[in-house]
Amino acid sequence: MKKRILSLLLGLTAMVLSGSVGEGLAGVIVEQWVRGREGGPSKVVLYFSDYRFRTDHPESGLSTILDLKEDQLVMIDHRSKNYVEVKLSQWEREVARRLKQESPEVRPKERKIVVRKTGKTSTINGFQTEQIEILAGGELIEENWVTRHVEMREVEHVMDRVAQGFSKDFGLGTKEGREIYEKLKSHGFPILIKDYTMTYGLGAIDRMEVKKIEKKELKDDIFLPPAGYQKVIPEAPKR
Repeated sequence: MKKRILSLLLGLTAMVLSGSVGEGLAGVIVEQWVRGREGGPSKVVLYFSDYRFRTDHPESGLSTILDLKEDQLVMIDHRSKNYVEVKLSQWEREVARRLKQESPEVRPKERKIVVRKTGKTSTINGFQTEQIEILAGGELIEENWVTRHVEMREVEHVMDRVAQGFSKDFGLGTKEGREIYEKLKSHGFPILIKDYTMTYGLGAIDRMEVKKIEKKELKDDIFLPPAGYQKVIPEAPKR
């Protein structure tokens, strides 16, 4: 799950100044709760519209907005009312460089990915779901409860771009994550994900549960830093 969490939950917040402010665009809002191995659950709200993707983390006061078309990433700190804007491709290269520096001796091995149905079904938060297991190299690494009873074309459009767009600098970890995503998406949209393994270089999130999915028009200001916030120029990384 952590490969997709990198795409979905862990700080991808960027935004684009496309279109007129106030113009409504078709979109999807997903409310979910994530839980790490240390600490309780926390709320995350995701916004999808066209090539744009926003995540809000109310507990930490952080938001991220991603514009896939314009290669832009914005990270917003609501507590200090500051935000940072960078090129997504630049952010990818910097994260990859830091991962290699922190754990140069650790390299994920290429594993065969198997996605299989178990035949079990359950109603979770009002969604009719079925259980899908994901195995890597014969080891159970994820349990997904997916639904086919919601139309998620807008989300799939964005996530297809996310899954394909990350730099090769992330190596096998991201390649494996893309393979899992591609094999899983034909079974439906994940409502509950349980992660049974730790993955190199990513956050310790072991459970993700969707509470609500809402389709609505999203105004452009959803994908902009709030008025009055100050743009901060990040320092150049030390080599």
